[in-house]
Amino acid sequence: MEWEYAVGMVAAALAVGTGAGLALARIRRPGGEARTGGPEGSAAIEPDDDRPGGKHGLKGLGRKSLDSLRVGVVVLDADDHPVLVNPAARAMGLLRSGGAPGTIAAHPILRTLAGQVRRTGVRREVELDLPRGRAGGGHAPLGLHLRAVALNATHVAVEAADVTESHRLARVRRDFVANVSHELKTPIGALQLLAEALLDATQLPDVTPEPPSEDLLAARRFAERIHHESARMGRLVNELLELTRLQGAEPLPNPEPVSLDWVIAEVIDRTRTTASAKSIEVTYEGPKGTMAYGNDSQFATAVTNLVENAIAYSGENTSVSLTMRNSDDWIEIDVTDQGIGIAPQDVERVFERFYRADQARSRSTGGTGLGLAIVKHIATNHGGRVDVTSSLGDGSTFTLRLPARPPESPSSSPTAIEIESGVAGR
Repeated sequence: MEWEYAVGMVAAALAVGTGAGLALARIRRPGGEARTGGPEGSAAIEPDDDRPGGKHGLKGLGRKSLDSLRVGVVVLDADDHPVLVNPAARAMGLLRSGGAPGTIAAHPILRTLAGQVRRTGVRREVELDLPRGRAGGGHAPLGLHLRAVALNATHVAVEAADVTESHRLARVRRDFVANVSHELKTPIGALQLLAEALLDATQLPDVTPEPPSEDLLAARRFAERIHHESARMGRLVNELLELTRLQGAEPLPNPEPVSLDWVIAEVIDRTRTTASAKSIEVTYEGPKGTMAYGNDSQFATAVTNLVENAIAYSGENTSVSLTMRNSDDWIEIDVTDQGIGIAPQDVERVFERFYRADQARSRSTGGTGLGLAIVKHIATNHGGRVDVTSSLGDGSTFTLRLPARPPESPSSSPTAIEIESGVAGR
């Protein structure tokens, strides 16, 4: 609620303060000199004083409104010079020393966002971590949620909210899940070994003079159940670790050219046993020699999860087809099955963690509910996306979009995660 209130206050303050400030900049002093504060075309930050602007005092009211906000506000002109800054923005370190002595400039991230907004006319939102101090010091980085909106053809307002605590909590959650999952791998592995030993000990002979006792049959049934559940728990732990890595617990690997021929061959090999058990044929149709840019193991994991999901929700003696299309910018891989399909109310939620459209089918197949969430994170981390089209009884088609060209040269700015884009001023 505080964030929504702050955003509303920023909008109101900018409307009052910026409009009044631009109007007052044209008012001349009694002596006839313009109140520009410098040569024509230069930008000057609005003074932090309580002088009334005009007979209604709107300038002082606008400044006080902006100064009272916990959200940092910086307004940049056409040359990316800061013309309006409130104390919260200064405290966040959004200003830097300018090229000339005694001048200031906006942080490079702010100038980059402002340039994008002017070029596209679309507001931009990002979350990032900025180091504190010159060398980062011993303090945790400053987490910021930045929102850049065009005020007119030249001026861009950037709002900055301190989300350091939420970033810290997210890191704590990721570390906790990773540590717990790692510690669970050892006892789960031991359970699987013990279950296999029990299965061997309760193996029923092919020919017996007497029928097996009820105790032996019960022990055999319990051992099979323990083995099944321990295997499912092992898959869950491995997928939790994979999801934690994809969500930022580890840095993303540098994008490299990846042969999709190898990815398709690896996927078919990984899913051959599962498909054969249900007499499902996995086929591929598409161009050869196609290259994508990213991480080969993550691409193989994403497509494998899609194919395994298609096999799990398909009946026996059906088929799962992989189709590839490429263009100058993107490569799309379709995974189509002849399964039960997905209800319309479930289509938008199938990529959520632990969400299962068919609870009974997931329990019987040993699904964890994390496979499609992993696919979504892999696609997002590579700048792509994953979509699904489906209807009940007619099967489903999942489309994975991957970059077909190398990423642009990295900038010197800190890595930012884009949150949302929209029409400026919306």
